[in-house]
Amino acid sequence: MLMAHPAVLANLIEQYEALRILHAEEGSPEVRQRMDDVAYTLCVSTGTRDIDAALIAARHRLPGARPQDDSLLTA
Repeated sequence: MLMAHPAVLANLIEQYEALRILHAEEGSPEVRQRMDDVAYTLCVSTGTRDIDAALIAARHRLPGARPQDDSLLTA
């Protein structure tokens, strides 16, 4: 399976988290659609079927990820 470049994954995670913080699920139809699109892209990019698994898989592909958990080491 092809995996997305870590820079792409980092960007997708950032977009998804920003939309989640802004409560996009309660926003306009366009904003909700953007959140759904980012979630779908994360799932496709990581070979997963739900956003929680996609976020974990994407974070594990980033530089500095610890294999034991879903954390990132600070630089």
